[in-house]
Amino acid sequence: MLGAGQVRHQGLYDARRCGCDHLWGATAWSAEDVPTSAAKPENVVDPGHSYHGEAFDEGPRRAAYLMGTTGNVPFPITSTSPQSQAFFNQGLGQLHGFWYFEAERSFRQVCALDHSCAMAYWGMALANVNNDKRAKSFLAEAVKLKGDASERERMYIEALDGWYKAETGDEKKKKSRAQNYVTALENILHKFPDDLEAKALLGLTLWQSRSDLGLSTYFAIDALLNDVLAVNPLHPSHHYRIHLWDTEKASQAVNSSAKCGQAAPGIAHMWHMSGHTFAKLKRYADSAWQQEASARVDHAYMMRDGILPDRIHNFAHNNEWLVRNLQHVGRVKDAIALSRNTIELPRHPKHNQLPGGGSAHYGRLRLFETCSQYELWDALIADANTQYLGPTDDHAEQVKRFRALGRAYFRKGDVENGKAQLAILERRLKRLQQDQEEAVDKAVAKVRFEGKDAKAVEEAQKQAKQPTSEKIRVLERAVDELQGHVLLAEGKPDEAHERFKKATNVDELFLAEVQLLAGKKDEALKAVRDHANSHENEVRPLAHLVRMLWQLDKKDEAKQSFEKLREISGPLDLDAPPFARLEPIAMELGFGKDWRVQKPAKEDTGERPALDSLGSFTWQPAPAADWSLPDADGKLHTLAEYRGRPVVVIFYLGYGCLHCAEQLQAFAPKTKEYADAGISLIAISTDSLDDLKKSHAKYKPEGTFPFPLVSDDSFAAFKLYQAFDDFEKVPLHATYLIDGEGRVRWHDIGPEPFKNVDFLLKEAKRQLQPNHIDLPVEPTPLDDNRPANALEPLNVFPSSTPASAPVTPAAVKVPEKRDVAG
Repeated sequence: MLGAGQVRHQGLYDARRCGCDHLWGATAWSAEDVPTSAAKPENVVDPGHSYHGEAFDEGPRRAAYLMGTTGNVPFPITSTSPQSQAFFNQGLGQLHGFWYFEAERSFRQVCALDHSCAMAYWGMALANVNNDKRAKSFLAEAVKLKGDASERERMYIEALDGWYKAETGDEKKKKSRAQNYVTALENILHKFPDDLEAKALLGLTLWQSRSDLGLSTYFAIDALLNDVLAVNPLHPSHHYRIHLWDTEKASQAVNSSAKCGQAAPGIAHMWHMSGHTFAKLKRYADSAWQQEASARVDHAYMMRDGILPDRIHNFAHNNEWLVRNLQHVGRVKDAIALSRNTIELPRHPKHNQLPGGGSAHYGRLRLFETCSQYELWDALIADANTQYLGPTDDHAEQVKRFRALGRAYFRKGDVENGKAQLAILERRLKRLQQDQEEAVDKAVAKVRFEGKDAKAVEEAQKQAKQPTSEKIRVLERAVDELQGHVLLAEGKPDEAHERFKKATNVDELFLAEVQLLAGKKDEALKAVRDHANSHENEVRPLAHLVRMLWQLDKKDEAKQSFEKLREISGPLDLDAPPFARLEPIAMELGFGKDWRVQKPAKEDTGERPALDSLGSFTWQPAPAADWSLPDADGKLHTLAEYRGRPVVVIFYLGYGCLHCAEQLQAFAPKTKEYADAGISLIAISTDSLDDLKKSHAKYKPEGTFPFPLVSDDSFAAFKLYQAFDDFEKVPLHATYLIDGEGRVRWHDIGPEPFKNVDFLLKEAKRQLQPNHIDLPVEPTPLDDNRPANALEPLNVFPSSTPASAPVTPAAVKVPEKRDVAG
């Protein structure tokens, strides 16, 4: 452990190292208050940043450990440390599983054990396949060190160096780059024909670059990968075979799908990929099993190692696809539980926002979807009044929410509340249409004022409509659906059906029921039968088909369809409405009240471990480590004293850290807002007690800091909370939200302190008060009778833009009188 003097020598406490001395006047401390021991040495970096350069700031900064579950991939390297080999092999296995975050950690561990190991940097470059800037930085180090590496290692480094140095400005250059890299890997095989990793990477490259290379063959690449598997049957290149055949002929990859997860059971993505194959083959129960295994492995890893869920490649995608497969097999309760859990996950400005493509987005999408498909109207309405499906600031999400709420109310027979949601959507639509009209008026007036021609006027109209056109279309469809429900409630199924079709995205099985109500029996039955045929092996369409056939007195055909349903019925929830309605039919057919048929797993799915052994079905916050630290007066503060009350814990890098001062200054004025939300604040510093006193003494304007500052100059708590770079032995910035039960709900760790105070407060309320929602102010339509001012469009510009030619007053056309805001 480093002493304070040694840390200061490394530049951690220099207040002015970033050349920002002039900013100190804006903080609670001033430059002359910086400890004298913090004199600025040469070539220092900001607190929390890596001494090795920008590339090392991102990515994992905690030491790796040997997991033992990342694949059997021996790859001899040159290193002065005997321990390096195992971590390198682990990193390579993680690369094969596309687990880039942990692969980089393993290679950083190799580097920590032996800074001269060129292949450690080669591995870190490969782990940044989606970040060329970082990859090139790492590879440059590998090139510098390759002189001490073996010939084989140098060939790998030079091959990758050629890839990153190649130009890619056009298709010809991309093809040349790919060809040269393929040739470089083949040269390794000429020299070392038994090198399985060269064959595996070659197979991967041929698959990934097949478009650039103009390759149409699948079997040639497959043969190459099978050469690897013939020698090492559980090599993680099973992953590549699944990708290879995924879009061509999935059945070719069934054998690899039975072994992919087993080849590297600690890598969630390896379980996930087998789900691709089984989903393509419409074996949804097998696909769901694989994706559930992936989810459980990820949950176990994240909860064990303290990783925020959306930091992980493919996590959100796997879980949302799992929900879709759960829908297909009728595991409705599990689909609801996982969707809700996906919404509950921590959100972060960088990793998981709404709107966006992360867990927050997918969770809401699949929860709305599952409730609607399985007619769980009470659950949808209840969730719409919680953080699960509550209001948001996003227009598209709000429209989706009101549309789904209206549907739920109408479908459960509550017409009054259904009409209330319709009225909200109609008001939103009217206001948007009014705003669009005004935007068009002003745009046209401006163009005409500038003396431009009719084509310019037309373009101005088009550009003015563009920001709101899609929003209006989405609203119009939502209004159409709910108006269809009004018509249905009025006993007009024919008109309702037409309005539903206009709305688009209305459940096809529900549309068929509306047709049946309209007396169009043949059309309704054909619609359900076609839907069931196009959604092969999905239980819900078959359930609807059975019921409609029975209603139409086609009992023999209903029995045949029911028997087909029973073949895939093992996992489904009998109490879900589409299945519960089948009970009288099942009883009459002699299938019994519980008509499900349990089927054993097929032999081609491989050896499956018990799912519970892999991890939990949902992510849960992990317990926070306790600490006991003194404040400036020597009073001890512990995490335990916050039991029963949430607390935000800020780890900052001392009195001399400018960015830390800015962070504390950002949180201090918000102390009361956090307190009003029932949340305490405390900051843990690397400062000694003496420097901690200076922080208190210089705080303005109150004279004392509004929440406790405590000392951890031994870095013990920093290490417990991952706020420590194990590779460079320096503390990091970190901010944690810990709930009243002592569980970590949210964190941010990195080279910069987290200063988005309002975001964290909002996120804390979302997580800690799930039943509290804030209703945003709904837009109000403009008054149709408001006074119009025909000259207003001409006077909204600060100054006119000179026309290309002089414009006479007669050429300036005043727009016709319209209802615009005065």
